Amino acid sequence: MRFVTFDAGRGPQAGRLADGEVAPITAPGEGDLGDLLQRGPLPASAPGVPVPLDELTLLPPIPRPAKIICIGLNYAAHAAEQGAELPEYPTVFAKFANALAPAGATVPLPSFSQKVDYEAEVAFVIGDTCKDVPEAEALDHVAGYTLLNDLSARDYQRISAQWMPGKVFDHAAPCGPALVTPDEAGPADAIGISLTLNGQEMQNSSTADLIHSVPALVAFLSKLMTLEPGDIVSTGTPAGVGMSREPRVWLQPGDEVVVASPQLGELRTTLA
Repeated sequence: MRFVTFDAGRGPQAGRLADGEVAPITAPGEGDLGDLLQRGPLPASAPGVPVPLDELTLLPPIPRPAKIICIGLNYAAHAAEQGAELPEYPTVFAKFANALAPAGATVPLPSFSQKVDYEAEVAFVIGDTCKDVPEAEALDHVAGYTLLNDLSARDYQRISAQWMPGKVFDHAAPCGPALVTPDEAGPADAIGISLTLNGQEMQNSSTADLIHSVPALVAFLSKLMTLEPGDIVSTGTPAGVGMSREPRVWLQPGDEVVVASPQLGELRTTLA
Protein backbone atom coordinates (compact mmCIF):
# COMPACT_ATOMS: atom_id res chain seq x y z
CA MET A 1 0.00 0.00 0.00
CA ARG A 2 1.00 3.61 -0.60
CA PHE A 3 0.04 6.33 1.85
CA VAL A 4 0.34 10.09 1.37
CA THR A 5 -0.32 13.39 3.07
CA PHE A 6 -2.19 15.76 0.78
CA ASP A 7 -4.12 19.02 0.69
CA ALA A 8 -7.25 19.31 -1.42
CA GLY A 9 -7.83 22.91 -0.36
CA ARG A 10 -9.02 22.37 3.21
CA GLY A 11 -5.78 21.51 5.00
CA PRO A 12 -3.55 18.44 5.35
CA GLN A 13 -5.14 14.99 5.27
CA ALA A 14 -3.89 11.41 5.13
CA GLY A 15 -4.86 9.21 2.23
CA ARG A 16 -4.17 6.01 0.37
CA LEU A 17 -2.74 6.32 -3.15
CA ALA A 18 -3.76 3.86 -5.86
CA ASP A 19 -4.32 4.07 -9.62
CA GLY A 20 -3.66 7.80 -9.80
CA GLU A 21 -6.21 8.63 -7.11
CA VAL A 22 -6.06 9.33 -3.39
CA ALA A 23 -8.77 7.98 -1.10
CA PRO A 24 -8.91 10.09 2.08
CA ILE A 25 -8.40 8.35 5.41
CA THR A 26 -8.72 11.44 7.59
CA ALA A 27 -11.03 14.40 7.11
CA PRO A 28 -9.70 17.98 7.05
CA GLY A 29 -8.59 18.87 10.55
CA GLU A 30 -8.20 15.23 11.62
CA GLY A 31 -4.48 15.08 10.93
CA ASP A 32 -1.83 14.05 8.42
CA LEU A 33 -0.07 10.73 7.93
CA GLY A 34 2.28 11.41 10.82
CA ASP A 35 -0.66 12.01 13.12
CA LEU A 36 -2.21 8.77 11.91
CA LEU A 37 0.94 6.83 12.76
CA GLN A 38 0.88 8.30 16.25
CA ARG A 39 -2.54 6.72 16.76
CA GLY A 40 -1.51 3.21 15.77
CA PRO A 41 -0.95 0.98 12.72
CA LEU A 42 -1.95 2.34 9.32
CA PRO A 43 -5.39 1.14 8.21
CA ALA A 44 -5.88 -1.40 5.45
CA SER A 45 -8.73 0.59 3.89
CA ALA A 46 -9.56 4.21 3.14
CA PRO A 47 -13.18 5.26 3.71
CA GLY A 48 -13.16 8.49 1.69
CA VAL A 49 -14.17 9.06 -1.93
CA PRO A 50 -11.06 8.89 -4.18
CA VAL A 51 -9.78 12.19 -5.62
CA PRO A 52 -7.62 12.37 -8.77
CA LEU A 53 -4.00 13.32 -8.07
CA ASP A 54 -4.21 16.37 -10.33
CA GLU A 55 -6.96 17.82 -8.13
CA LEU A 56 -4.86 17.92 -4.97
CA THR A 57 -1.42 18.85 -3.71
CA LEU A 58 0.92 16.25 -2.28
CA LEU A 59 2.80 17.22 0.86
CA PRO A 60 5.80 15.41 2.39
CA PRO A 61 4.46 12.04 3.60
CA ILE A 62 5.36 12.92 7.21
CA PRO A 63 5.17 16.73 7.30
CA ARG A 64 6.20 17.27 10.95
CA PRO A 65 8.44 14.42 12.10
CA ALA A 66 9.94 14.55 15.56
CA LYS A 67 13.25 13.44 14.04
CA ILE A 68 14.92 13.34 10.64
CA ILE A 69 17.96 11.12 11.18
CA CYS A 70 20.45 10.89 8.33
CA ILE A 71 23.23 8.39 7.77
CA GLY A 72 26.44 9.37 5.98
CA LEU A 73 28.88 7.22 3.99
CA ASN A 74 26.59 4.21 4.11
CA TYR A 75 26.98 2.82 0.58
CA ALA A 76 30.19 0.91 -0.01
CA ALA A 77 30.71 2.41 -3.47
CA HIS A 78 30.13 5.93 -2.17
CA ALA A 79 32.66 5.44 0.63
CA ALA A 80 35.12 4.21 -1.99
CA GLU A 81 34.65 7.25 -4.23
CA GLN A 82 35.29 9.45 -1.18
CA GLY A 83 38.47 7.54 -0.39
CA ALA A 84 37.06 6.63 3.01
CA GLU A 85 37.35 3.41 4.94
CA LEU A 86 34.09 1.56 5.58
CA PRO A 87 32.78 2.97 8.87
CA GLU A 88 32.53 0.50 11.77
CA TYR A 89 29.52 2.37 13.14
CA PRO A 90 26.89 4.44 11.31
CA THR A 91 27.75 8.09 10.74
CA VAL A 92 24.74 9.95 12.14
CA PHE A 93 23.61 13.54 11.60
CA ALA A 94 20.25 15.31 11.53
CA LYS A 95 18.01 17.48 9.45
CA PHE A 96 14.90 19.22 10.72
CA ALA A 97 11.31 19.73 9.56
CA ASN A 98 12.19 23.07 7.90
CA ALA A 99 14.20 21.04 5.37
CA LEU A 100 11.25 19.02 4.07
CA ALA A 101 9.76 19.71 0.66
CA PRO A 102 7.17 17.64 -1.24
CA ALA A 103 7.51 15.80 -4.51
CA GLY A 104 7.27 18.23 -7.40
CA ALA A 105 8.47 21.21 -5.37
CA THR A 106 10.61 24.07 -6.61
CA VAL A 107 13.42 24.48 -4.09
CA PRO A 108 15.40 27.73 -3.88
CA LEU A 109 19.14 27.26 -3.62
CA PRO A 110 20.59 28.85 -0.47
CA SER A 111 22.09 32.28 -1.09
CA PHE A 112 25.14 31.50 1.05
CA SER A 113 26.39 28.54 -0.98
CA GLN A 114 27.70 28.06 -4.51
CA LYS A 115 28.31 24.32 -4.10
CA VAL A 116 24.99 22.56 -3.52
CA ASP A 117 25.01 18.85 -4.31
CA TYR A 118 22.35 16.15 -4.75
CA GLU A 119 22.10 12.87 -2.83
CA ALA A 120 19.48 10.26 -3.74
CA GLU A 121 18.44 8.29 -0.66
CA VAL A 122 16.02 5.60 0.47
CA ALA A 123 14.43 6.61 3.77
CA PHE A 124 12.35 4.54 6.14
CA VAL A 125 9.73 5.67 8.64
CA ILE A 126 9.35 4.29 12.14
CA GLY A 127 5.92 2.84 12.86
CA ASP A 128 5.80 2.68 16.66
CA THR A 129 7.65 3.74 19.79
CA CYS A 130 10.67 1.50 20.26
CA LYS A 131 13.90 1.32 22.25
CA ASP A 132 16.78 -1.19 22.31
CA VAL A 133 15.38 -3.19 19.40
CA PRO A 134 17.17 -6.45 18.53
CA GLU A 135 18.30 -6.44 14.91
CA ALA A 136 16.29 -9.62 14.26
CA GLU A 137 13.09 -7.76 15.20
CA ALA A 138 13.95 -4.40 13.67
CA LEU A 139 11.82 -4.58 10.51
CA ASP A 140 8.71 -5.05 12.66
CA HIS A 141 9.12 -1.38 13.62
CA VAL A 142 9.32 0.01 10.07
CA ALA A 143 6.05 1.50 8.80
CA GLY A 144 7.33 1.94 5.27
CA TYR A 145 9.80 3.51 2.88
CA THR A 146 10.01 6.71 0.87
CA LEU A 147 12.51 8.71 -1.21
CA LEU A 148 14.59 11.63 0.03
CA ASN A 149 17.08 13.95 -1.66
CA ASP A 150 19.71 15.01 0.88
CA LEU A 151 20.60 18.35 -0.70
CA SER A 152 23.96 19.40 0.70
CA ALA A 153 25.86 22.70 0.66
CA ARG A 154 29.32 21.17 0.40
CA ASP A 155 31.22 24.40 1.10
CA TYR A 156 29.39 24.73 4.44
CA GLN A 157 29.39 21.00 5.21
CA ARG A 158 33.13 21.20 5.85
CA ILE A 159 33.39 24.44 7.84
CA SER A 160 33.34 22.53 11.13
CA ALA A 161 33.92 19.01 12.44
CA GLN A 162 30.16 18.43 12.13
CA TRP A 163 28.41 18.23 8.75
CA MET A 164 25.15 19.90 9.76
CA PRO A 165 25.90 23.50 8.62
CA GLY A 166 25.67 22.25 5.04
CA LYS A 167 22.65 20.03 5.58
CA VAL A 168 19.96 22.07 7.29
CA PHE A 169 18.98 24.91 4.93
CA ASP A 170 15.29 25.37 4.16
CA HIS A 171 13.88 22.71 1.79
CA ALA A 172 17.15 20.72 1.85
CA ALA A 173 15.24 17.43 2.13
CA PRO A 174 12.70 16.91 -0.67
CA CYS A 175 10.80 13.80 0.38
CA GLY A 176 8.07 11.59 -1.08
CA PRO A 177 5.97 11.05 -2.99
CA ALA A 178 4.44 8.35 -0.78
CA LEU A 179 5.08 6.09 2.17
CA VAL A 180 5.26 2.58 0.69
CA THR A 181 4.52 -0.23 3.12
CA PRO A 182 7.10 -3.03 3.50
CA ASP A 183 4.90 -5.64 1.85
CA GLU A 184 4.82 -3.56 -1.35
CA ALA A 185 8.38 -2.23 -1.14
CA GLY A 186 9.79 -5.74 -0.88
CA PRO A 187 13.00 -6.81 0.85
CA ALA A 188 14.80 -4.01 2.69
CA ASP A 189 18.08 -4.96 1.01
CA ALA A 190 16.74 -4.89 -2.56
CA ILE A 191 15.22 -1.41 -3.02
CA GLY A 192 16.47 0.30 -6.15
CA ILE A 193 17.52 3.96 -6.15
CA SER A 194 18.69 6.24 -8.98
CA LEU A 195 19.05 9.94 -9.72
CA THR A 196 19.01 11.93 -12.94
CA LEU A 197 20.08 15.55 -13.32
CA ASN A 198 18.44 17.25 -16.29
CA GLY A 199 17.81 13.80 -17.75
CA GLN A 200 21.38 12.49 -17.30
CA GLU A 201 21.79 9.55 -14.92
CA MET A 202 24.17 10.40 -12.09
CA GLN A 203 23.47 7.68 -9.50
CA ASN A 204 22.14 4.12 -9.75
CA SER A 205 22.32 1.49 -7.04
CA SER A 206 20.22 -0.39 -4.51
CA THR A 207 20.08 -0.92 -0.79
CA ALA A 208 22.04 -4.15 -1.34
CA ASP A 209 25.13 -1.89 -1.24
CA LEU A 210 24.35 -0.46 2.22
CA ILE A 211 27.17 -0.89 4.72
CA HIS A 212 24.75 -0.70 7.64
CA SER A 213 21.44 -2.31 6.67
CA VAL A 214 17.97 -1.08 7.57
CA PRO A 215 17.66 -3.60 10.46
CA ALA A 216 21.14 -2.68 11.69
CA LEU A 217 20.24 1.02 11.64
CA VAL A 218 17.03 0.47 13.61
CA ALA A 219 18.93 -1.55 16.21
CA PHE A 220 21.78 0.97 16.48
CA LEU A 221 19.63 4.10 16.57
CA SER A 222 17.14 2.63 19.04
CA LYS A 223 20.06 1.93 21.36
CA LEU A 224 21.02 5.61 21.25
CA MET A 225 17.51 7.05 21.58
CA THR A 226 13.83 6.18 21.72
CA LEU A 227 12.43 6.07 18.20
CA GLU A 228 8.88 7.31 17.72
CA PRO A 229 6.12 6.87 15.13
CA GLY A 230 6.82 9.09 12.14
CA ASP A 231 10.57 9.44 12.70
CA ILE A 232 12.35 9.49 9.33
CA VAL A 233 15.69 7.71 8.86
CA SER A 234 17.47 8.44 5.59
CA THR A 235 19.90 5.64 4.87
CA GLY A 236 22.65 7.33 2.85
CA THR A 237 23.47 7.94 -0.80
CA PRO A 238 25.08 5.79 -3.51
CA ALA A 239 28.17 6.66 -5.53
CA GLY A 240 27.95 9.41 -8.15
CA VAL A 241 27.49 12.59 -6.12
CA GLY A 242 28.51 15.86 -7.74
CA MET A 243 31.47 16.61 -5.49
CA SER A 244 33.16 13.33 -6.47
CA ARG A 245 32.99 13.98 -10.22
CA GLU A 246 35.65 15.54 -12.41
CA PRO A 247 34.80 18.25 -13.15
CA ARG A 248 32.64 18.67 -10.06
CA VAL A 249 28.91 19.17 -10.58
CA TRP A 250 27.01 21.75 -8.53
CA LEU A 251 23.29 22.39 -8.80
CA GLN A 252 22.16 25.51 -10.67
CA PRO A 253 18.86 27.42 -10.91
CA GLY A 254 16.61 25.66 -13.40
CA ASP A 255 18.09 22.21 -12.83
CA GLU A 256 15.67 19.30 -12.51
CA VAL A 257 16.63 16.44 -10.21
CA VAL A 258 14.65 13.19 -10.25
CA VAL A 259 15.18 10.52 -7.61
CA ALA A 260 13.49 7.31 -8.69
CA SER A 261 12.93 3.78 -7.46
CA PRO A 262 11.07 0.86 -9.06
CA GLN A 263 9.50 0.19 -5.67
CA LEU A 264 9.03 3.70 -4.25
CA GLY A 265 8.11 5.92 -7.18
CA GLU A 266 9.56 9.22 -8.35
CA LEU A 267 10.66 12.33 -6.43
CA ARG A 268 11.04 15.28 -8.81
CA THR A 269 12.59 18.58 -7.68
CA THR A 270 13.32 21.80 -9.59
CA LEU A 271 16.01 24.15 -8.30
CA ALA A 272 15.57 27.92 -8.34
